Amino acid sequence: MQVSSHSRVSGPSLGAASAAPHKLTALSRHGALPMPILAWTPEVARETAHLYEKVKATIPPIEWPFHAPYIKAINDLKKQRNAVILAHNYQTPEIYHCVADVVGDSLQLARIAGQSDAEIIVQGGVHFMAETSKLMSPEKTVLIPDSRAGCSLAASITGADVRALRRKYPGVPVVAYVNTSAQVKAEVDICCTSSNAVKVVESLGADTVIMVPDRFLAANVARQTAVKIIAWHGACEVHERFTAEELLRYRAEDPSIQLLAHPECPPEVVDVCDFSGSTAAMIDYVKTRQPQRVLLVTECSMADNVAAENPGVDFVRPCNLCPHMKRITLPKILDSLVYLREEVTIDEALAQRARRSVERMIDLN
Repeated sequence: MQVSSHSRVSGPSLGAASAAPHKLTALSRHGALPMPILAWTPEVARETAHLYEKVKATIPPIEWPFHAPYIKAINDLKKQRNAVILAHNYQTPEIYHCVADVVGDSLQLARIAGQSDAEIIVQGGVHFMAETSKLMSPEKTVLIPDSRAGCSLAASITGADVRALRRKYPGVPVVAYVNTSAQVKAEVDICCTSSNAVKVVESLGADTVIMVPDRFLAANVARQTAVKIIAWHGACEVHERFTAEELLRYRAEDPSIQLLAHPECPPEVVDVCDFSGSTAAMIDYVKTRQPQRVLLVTECSMADNVAAENPGVDFVRPCNLCPHMKRITLPKILDSLVYLREEVTIDEALAQRARRSVERMIDLN
């Protein structure tokens, strides 16, 4: 996990856990604020110059006068609202490097959210991440700038599907990837991340385990444990598009290139790569090893973000974008802070059950 230099941190199918875009009752004491004037002025240029230094390799100078007024307005409003912005590693550089207080993978963001003294959390990511932040910080107001920011994995399974699996395989424990809705988390025994999935599966002491919803993560885990894995049929629409053939073409052109794959990729893709790990592990690999040339086999905005902090590494960028992550933009973040929308709420009875499966995983670490 990384904390940005301007940090003030101290420490699908939505069902019952739905966003409430226009329900401001829980936020009424805050109230809407006037929309800031957005103009490229000498003051804005001065106050954002240090931030442009972080992203100048990926954002052309001609584009900065558009981004900078939003960045200044958002950073000013965060102080006024006592808000913190959490940005996933797949967010675009102007969000990741210029307005985020905390950056990392989905679980890292949720855990840090609970340690912050902020009153409001704005989630720079997809809806299941905002739900997880709400689970881990139930007393805070959690906003997502666009509740349509979904996830193909989270949308591939429902709580009813998990209950049907339990009927089909009675007594078999169920592990849910954190990339799932709160209603799914409420139905499983424990959650996992891409980095701790093997440890979680083996912690259950069972000879057979059901893993939902990512069939590729399940297949990659199955090759590392003696536990029999029963997989759901979901997949990430970004990672499933990568093929071993395309990666081998890159290697044929440059045998020195380092290929780093996310475990949501198909097993045959992982097999031709030099390393497979979570987004946090991939970032650490680049930072510590400083390969001359690298290809991150994951959502392509992450390469832009990691490249900004590793100028000596040459990044090859096959661009598979997550359309859901890209729904979060600077204008939408500003709108969320001005009007305090869209709030994420979760039924408390469901939240208690979902929180238990996340906390059980955290307790393993």
